[in-house]
Amino acid sequence: MTDEHHHDTVVVEDGRGSGMGAILGIIAIIVLLVAVWWVALGPGSGSGGTTNNNTINNGGNAPAATQQAPASS
Repeated sequence: MTDEHHHDTVVVEDGRGSGMGAILGIIAIIVLLVAVWWVALGPGSGSGGTTNNNTINNGGNAPAATQQAPASS
């Protein structure tokens, strides 16, 4: 007498589907776009009004200006 074991295949499906992956993908793209905006165009760009470019151009030929003390009376 042979004993046969019958096994049924059971498939368990997750009810969420691909919707959760799509939502996470959209959120990741939005975060990436905000980061690019922040670095390139926004307040994090580093080109604020705090730079100081004071240069004196005397043409290279003129002597440097000197200060004279006020004449005493």
